Amino acid sequence: MSLGHALLDDYLAFVASRGRPNTLLATAYDLKVFFTVVRKEPAAVVTADIFAFITAQRAPRRGVKVVRLEDGEAGLSARTIKRRLASVSGLFGYLMTRDDVAVDRNPVPSGLAGRRQGATRGAPLLRTPRTLPRVLGPDEVDAVLRVLNTDRDRAMVLAMLLGGLRRCEVLALRLPDLSPGERRVFIAEGKGGHQRLVPVSAQFFAAVGEYLDRERPAVDHDRLFVVLRGPTRGRPLTAAGLDEIVHGARWRAGLPKLTCHQLRHTCLTRLREAGMALEAVQAQAGHRSIESTRVYLHLANAWLVQQYLDAAAAIDADLAEPGRQAGPGEP
Repeated sequence: MSLGHALLDDYLAFVASRGRPNTLLATAYDLKVFFTVVRKEPAAVVTADIFAFITAQRAPRRGVKVVRLEDGEAGLSARTIKRRLASVSGLFGYLMTRDDVAVDRNPVPSGLAGRRQGATRGAPLLRTPRTLPRVLGPDEVDAVLRVLNTDRDRAMVLAMLLGGLRRCEVLALRLPDLSPGERRVFIAEGKGGHQRLVPVSAQFFAAVGEYLDRERPAVDHDRLFVVLRGPTRGRPLTAAGLDEIVHGARWRAGLPKLTCHQLRHTCLTRLREAGMALEAVQAQAGHRSIESTRVYLHLANAWLVQQYLDAAAAIDADLAEPGRQAGPGEP
């Protein structure tokens, strides 16, 4: 991976030594975009250039008139810009630790200076809308499973739909990672390089068994999911290949949208609705922070409704008690 600049390439080599391939690709692309807009040497970049970059990224793209429903903007989303700024900030954090580069400060501000009344920190540099991902209903799940063409496709979809695996985790599975007797899967290449061992429904292992018996060709590697036809038959399936399979299923099922991440969200939401503890959902999902898991409190409609009904019933019972005296502190 090279951008043709010694300092940038050194930083990419550093990222490659401690991050996942997808992280390296995203970082390289973000830096390429930044220095295409801000045509300066790294040591010459100042904070004003960062604000100019944000303005350029938020400008409507030429020839694109569609706006996003979440915030009505026509430029890049705040999340995308925030990720690019994180890549740039990481570069300058790296350069600041080197004693052979004339960079003594990070031009990417952590937020806007100043304090608001009652706040302990300044306003964020970018505000990102908190939107909830859409999950599939039972009929939509049935429709997707009905239109899958192969046992391999069914096994991959069930890994996300019943196990909550990420796309990259599904594609990285190897035969030794499966424990059918225990109905567990070892995730050796999770996000951020973190590993975990998670249970997955017997339906997944049944689909894997059918795939191994009837479809998987003889190969010289142990990657679980491989290409079944064409000149690349037997090679490990790629992210683009899995996306194509999911896109085809969406089209045949007549759904407006279907993604690998949506399948994962559906699994984790249903687990929470079924009463699985939030900490257990966190472990299943492979989230490093419980805050990432709290979104499923909002998505789990049935669970939230039942919590409200139970609380409302208790309140109604208190209000219905005749002659009830107000407790301490009550009006």
